[in-house]
Amino acid sequence: MMKSQRTSRPAAAPARAPKPWQLRLYVTGQTLKSVTALANLRQMCEIRLKGRYRITVVDLLEKPQLAKGDQILAVPTVVRKLPRPVRTIIGDLSDTAHLLVGLDLRATG
Repeated sequence: MMKSQRTSRPAAAPARAPKPWQLRLYVTGQTLKSVTALANLRQMCEIRLKGRYRITVVDLLEKPQLAKGDQILAVPTVVRKLPRPVRTIIGDLSDTAHLLVGLDLRATG
């Protein structure tokens, strides 16, 4: 009696989750523009990147030396660190179309 041979296939590699988007929001204290920018950024990320983003808020009143690294000249400013290339948007981020284009979020979602 012959035994049938089973060929085993290697298990498929698990799908890699995309790296989370890394965004850095530079502000100066709790000004209306700073609070608005953070709220607008969070809202857009929840719509377009739910669960795939990290926002770091940098208060330049507390750590002014951090402005130099990303060449921050005005606040509020958001810097997209990942995915590359780095992108920068200045303002309260209330213009949704500008935010989508500036962070290149049009195709995600």
